[in-house]
Amino acid sequence: MRIGLISDTHGLLRPEALAFLAGSDHILHAGDIGDAAILEALAGIAPLTAVRGNNDTGPWARQLKEVEQLRLAGVGIHLLHDRHELAIDPPASGVRVVVAGHSHKPLVQEQGGVLYINPGSAGPRRFSLPVSVGELLIEDGGVRARTVTLEVAPRPRR
Repeated sequence: MRIGLISDTHGLLRPEALAFLAGSDHILHAGDIGDAAILEALAGIAPLTAVRGNNDTGPWARQLKEVEQLRLAGVGIHLLHDRHELAIDPPASGVRVVVAGHSHKPLVQEQGGVLYINPGSAGPRRFSLPVSVGELLIEDGGVRARTVTLEVAPRPRR
């Protein structure tokens, strides 16, 4: 199973991100979405689970939870915006994978039997951080993940 990972779009859904996510069996958005239209576009690709980030304050965002816990292909996944707000013990909660955004810094790290993933930011470039997305692959109960830096055209200055 291929799960597309995206975070911190901040109202900008780049065509490069859409192209990477095409073919996903499920998509997880780790918050700071910025616009309901982004959720609609992502849901048009694959089933979508999204959480509200600290910048998702409009009326459209009220329907989103701050945390989602789900099971995909038999693997427990915990989705939230800011990893520093993780309020569970993942192994004790049956969670094998934690997906979070917020920092805009891509990360794949295994710690204590838990895979922590931050797909980075797919929205407007922040400082010198890359524009990135990620994927989680689940095969025969095993999990592996990667982040991918997107080659994006420079945005015109206003």
